[in-house]
Amino acid sequence: MVKFSGRAAARYAVVLCGALGLAGCVSEPVQTPTFYQNMAQTGAVVDAQTAAQMISQYRRNNGLGPVVADANLTRIANVQAVSMASAGNVKASLKKENALATRMASIGEDGVSAVENVSGGYRTLAEAFSGWRESPNHNAVLLDPNATRLGISTAYSPSAKHKVFWSLVMAGPQKTN
Repeated sequence: MVKFSGRAAARYAVVLCGALGLAGCVSEPVQTPTFYQNMAQTGAVVDAQTAAQMISQYRRNNGLGPVVADANLTRIANVQAVSMASAGNVKASLKKENALATRMASIGEDGVSAVENVSGGYRTLAEAFSGWRESPNHNAVLLDPNATRLGISTAYSPSAKHKVFWSLVMAGPQKTN
């Protein structure tokens, strides 16, 4: 056992506390969960897999089957999101060339059951998901009984009022030839 005088004990305590304090500084950085990542920035990409997991759990809680992320649906969702961001307004989604049926046909899926949510202003996937659940029309899209797949995209416009524009496409199974 080592004995310290009063002064030495005090110095030892200060050194020990300092070392312990520094040890706390080298901890791993906390990473923001994907659904809380800020989409209000150039180059931000919403994680379709995370969206599919969140929406699938919500659908299961409401007695419906899960959905999986689909690259083709994400591509046409991106067309819609970029169009709205370029116009700086959600109303761009109403243009004939932005109609969901037109975009579904562009990927060879005309006639497949599909629905879409468009919105602006949500900064994170969590915010968008919460907002959609609270809106009866948007919630109906989340809970579409025919949906088995989804595509989701955002586009950022720094000069627009809403900054972030969202498109979520939910579709039934691909038709087999």
